Amino acid sequence: MKLHIILLTLPLTVALVSCNAATDAPAEQTACEPADKVIVANFHGTRRCASCITVGEMAQKTITQKFAREYRKGTIEFLSIDGELPENWDMVQKYQARGSSLFLNAIRNGKEMIEEEGNVWRLIGNEANYIQYFEGRLRNLLECS
Repeated sequence: MKLHIILLTLPLTVALVSCNAATDAPAEQTACEPADKVIVANFHGTRRCASCITVGEMAQKTITQKFAREYRKGTIEFLSIDGELPENWDMVQKYQARGSSLFLNAIRNGKEMIEEEGNVWRLIGNEANYIQYFEGRLRNLLECS
């Protein structure tokens, strides 16, 4: 009977010890590396709705007002890309853009890290919130703040 109880509790004991060992180990820290350059790519169609126009305008306004120096130096670049034009199809493929969309491309040591920024669409009704949010996203990429 004792052997039967020991055999039944052994897996539970091993599981508990394993869980404790995993939590006692120090968490591996990933160092944030500031981007050398950030490209903000605003993809749209030839005919744009008001929301699509606003997303691009507010992104560009955030860049020119909050990052004027970085924009002049080319550290931040804003691209407005009509994805319907054949000359832009390579960019559409590179970014995997679908319809109207905003992408952030953080370039670090020559490596491009492209990510779609979907949260801005919820903020277009409040310019101050949009700019505050988007400034934080860009600042985080450039300064790791």
